[in-house]
Amino acid sequence: MSEPIRNRKPDFPVAPTPQNTPANNAPISSHAQQPGIASIKEENLDQATAESLFAHPRLVSMIQGKLGSLIGRSSGYIESLPAPVRRRVAGLKGIQKDHAKLEAEFQEEFLQLEKKYLQKYTPLYQRRAIIVGGASEPTDAEVVAGQDNQEGDEVKQDEDEQKKEEPAAETLMIGIPEFWLSAMKNQISLNEMITDRDEEALRHLTDIRMEYLDRPGFRLIFEFSENEFFTNKNISKTYYYQEENGYGGDFIYDHADGDQIDWKADQDLTVRVESKKQRNKSTKQTRVVKIKVPTESFFNFFSPPKPPTDDDDNVPEDIEERLELDYQLGEDIKEKLIPRAIDWFTGEALQFEELGDEVDQDEFGGDEDEDEEDDDDDDRRSDNADEESDEEDGGSKPKKEAAECKQT
Repeated sequence: MSEPIRNRKPDFPVAPTPQNTPANNAPISSHAQQPGIASIKEENLDQATAESLFAHPRLVSMIQGKLGSLIGRSSGYIESLPAPVRRRVAGLKGIQKDHAKLEAEFQEEFLQLEKKYLQKYTPLYQRRAIIVGGASEPTDAEVVAGQDNQEGDEVKQDEDEQKKEEPAAETLMIGIPEFWLSAMKNQISLNEMITDRDEEALRHLTDIRMEYLDRPGFRLIFEFSENEFFTNKNISKTYYYQEENGYGGDFIYDHADGDQIDWKADQDLTVRVESKKQRNKSTKQTRVVKIKVPTESFFNFFSPPKPPTDDDDNVPEDIEERLELDYQLGEDIKEKLIPRAIDWFTGEALQFEELGDEVDQDEFGGDEDEDEEDDDDDDRRSDNADEESDEEDGGSKPKKEAAECKQT
């Protein structure tokens, strides 16, 4: 599924339109777009002063509270307009509501289209799983379709050499070992979550698939072979959307639930065991006890963060970032890893990810380091030109004059 193309912002400043402050937050959905760094314009505020201001939690809390109290409040502009103009504004709002209904209808039909094509993709995914698992070999037609002529000749030559060198009775490698582990490690967002301990368990990952729910949402299913870490054959994670559509008709992410992992004894990869000394107050004797401490692991993916409720007293400061990251990981697996697993396994998909990064840098004015290098190159070329001109003139021109020419 292709991602939406981001529209370039105009180079000229746009005056804000007087309006009421929106009462709802922007939705989190696969079609929602994140703000870019270049779209944020800073005021001419001394950096040290700004840092000192935001270093005080009470001040930050007060500012956030003030901003929160402004949500949904009118700026007074609309109320100041003449009655006929206010009536026209109300009419435009009515038209906008009809537009919102069509947007919601579009998103619903788009979801049904995704479900329809998932049914068409499924036989291909099943065929992929059979080949990866070693239950079947690819047909000649599949092999020819997956390679160009030059690569085909090389593969055929390698196969002929193997037939000559290897004994016929030698056991061949079954399927494609560590297929999904390699594919996941090539995807940056997933690679950062996988620890060395996780790799041993993920070598038993035989397939990743997804399915849509009857309500808005989707489920990711990880299938494992028999292993020494847990007894689960399948571990799934389900992403739910709210029943009502958000602004623009998008589905709004609500929460995610993961399956409980049935870890075997002393094999829980999400905790580490630490030794701690305890001292008895009465006898003054000490003893060493072992406690389990949470640790980083890919399998924490199946214990997603929960959105805060009104009754929560202790809400982590980074809860919004954690929720957004967790949702984005699910989207990456659903939209990138599953459809193009072979491209992630071979690493070919990385060139498209890097291309996307280069496009973003172009939109935001390029990399500062590259700009500095370009400036250095220009300076060096100017210096070389000055030196050459000094040599041609027999060194009659003083270096100070050359420097002045450079500045102008």
